[in-house]
Amino acid sequence: MTAEAPEVICSARGCRGDATWGVLWNNPTLHTPDRRKVWLACDAHREQLEEYLRARLFWKQTVPVADLDRIELGERPGPFGR
Repeated sequence: MTAEAPEVICSARGCRGDATWGVLWNNPTLHTPDRRKVWLACDAHREQLEEYLRARLFWKQTVPVADLDRIELGERPGPFGR
């Protein structure tokens, strides 16, 4: 039995394109400093998603989707930060 790879679709609103980029971000008021959230981006929406996050000072790094499994995303805190 073989497991199928998950569908990797761009996170931009209304886009169903194949994602080629992982846009890593962190909201410092909600997440620990080492935590990274990921939005997936196609080539056409990469810059738009990065700029949205940069304007809010949330953007951390953009990497190829193939490299996401090598990125430390940090631990998710328990309920209400516990």
